[in-house]
Amino acid sequence: MRITDMVAVSGVLSLVSAVPSWAPLSRRQSASTITVDLSKTYQTIDGFGCSFAFQRANLITNMSDKTKQRQLLDLLFNTTSGAGLTIIRNGIGSSPDSSSDHMNTFAPKDPGGPKATPQYSWDGKDSGQLWLSKEAYDTYGVRMIYGDAWSAPGYMKTNGNENNGGTLCGVTGTNCRTGDWRQAYADYLVQYVKYYAEAGVPVSRIGFLNEPEFSPGYAGMNSNGAQAADFIKILYATFQAANLTEQVGIGCCESEGWGNQVNMVNAIKSAGAESMLAMVTSHTYTGGPGSPMNTRMSLEGNTGHRVPVWLSEQCDLQGQWTTSWYGGGGAGEGLTWANNIYNALVNYNISGYLYWEGVQWPNPNTNEKMVRVDQQSPYNYEVSKRLWAFANWSRFVRPGAIRLGSSGGSGVKSAAFKNVDGSIAVVVISTGGSASNVGIKLSGGNVTEATGWVTDQTHNCEKISVTVSGGTVTGSVAARSITTFHIPAAPADPPARREEGLNGWKFA
Repeated sequence: MRITDMVAVSGVLSLVSAVPSWAPLSRRQSASTITVDLSKTYQTIDGFGCSFAFQRANLITNMSDKTKQRQLLDLLFNTTSGAGLTIIRNGIGSSPDSSSDHMNTFAPKDPGGPKATPQYSWDGKDSGQLWLSKEAYDTYGVRMIYGDAWSAPGYMKTNGNENNGGTLCGVTGTNCRTGDWRQAYADYLVQYVKYYAEAGVPVSRIGFLNEPEFSPGYAGMNSNGAQAADFIKILYATFQAANLTEQVGIGCCESEGWGNQVNMVNAIKSAGAESMLAMVTSHTYTGGPGSPMNTRMSLEGNTGHRVPVWLSEQCDLQGQWTTSWYGGGGAGEGLTWANNIYNALVNYNISGYLYWEGVQWPNPNTNEKMVRVDQQSPYNYEVSKRLWAFANWSRFVRPGAIRLGSSGGSGVKSAAFKNVDGSIAVVVISTGGSASNVGIKLSGGNVTEATGWVTDQTHNCEKISVTVSGGTVTGSVAARSITTFHIPAAPADPPARREEGLNGWKFA
């Protein structure tokens, strides 16, 4: 993790508005129309989420105050009172110990070589992540559990250490005295999936790298695209042998910046391994996207959709902790993150969007977390507006939703989605300092009911009044807000009425 490159929201005007944002509709300008085109479709959405790696999960898991523990879980995952997050990114440990914030491995000892029987020792906790994941799965219906290894255990690497880079022994360009550890590392990742399954938590995605172009003083492992492709082929075959390919997909490569991820994907394509990926993952700390990533078709299912791309770790590392929604367009402000998500989904066809840490202790006092939690009783916590920016997306744009075409509207920008249940979510963001009246119409569909939900300086994904007339939803978009309009699926047509006729014939 390094200082983010994210650009603050541009073109944002002063906070003064001539008309109160919550004034009656009749006092404001007539509605401008946003048209949602049901026939124009884009990427499928996998969801929105965050990480609990490096023992951040323990802040919740080990909390003795069960009331506050539930409050924090609700804030993160509840679809009516919280953010409704749908993806968890857990760290797969590589450390021989759990001191400080280390993520301990379940294979801390070199068994004597890559072909020796591994000495696994599972603690049933996984740095607090297993309990939290099970709560998210059982209580809140979270189904995308993503396990990502920052590094292989040190003895499997060229430098013999989980820290300071080093490369997996056996991949292209390495020549380790200890031998080829690729299969042992693949087996290790499969065993991780099995441990979670035994606890009733199906893992959906597995990653084996984090920021592979970076050699930090904490867990990490170097790789280029050709080396990643080399291992992807072995890992995919290992999942096949374990009958896991329908449950678990492979993600790669969690690059520190978009440019390196593009280069890695190109090398993976050249090696013929891209179709084995379930997703491509990138960060933006050293540079964000300039255009959508050109991924090809997925091997599994081959439905015509490209391999999904996730921005799998995003945050503001340089700003001091803030709970502000808008104060000038700062990198940690809530409105900035509402716009960051919009840009990712609409301009770059991103399918999964994850903040870095969901919770973290106060030190360092930065915006790398969405909720700041004290480590000691009484476990005071403070919620940033970044979490509520996520709520207006994640509570209404659910996994499997397909992005639709949307256009029109004055003083706003919009993104529309059709959920698996047939409901429509239209996310509208104010582009200036004045409230806007908007009408929403479905091209190719009809609307009979809808709700609206706003987040701004004084509201946290709270319900607002909307009207539906003549198939159009009308509502207010407050100044510098994100407002989501949710349109339930149209009721199914009733079955044809059948009546008994003469001589037992039935007439429809």
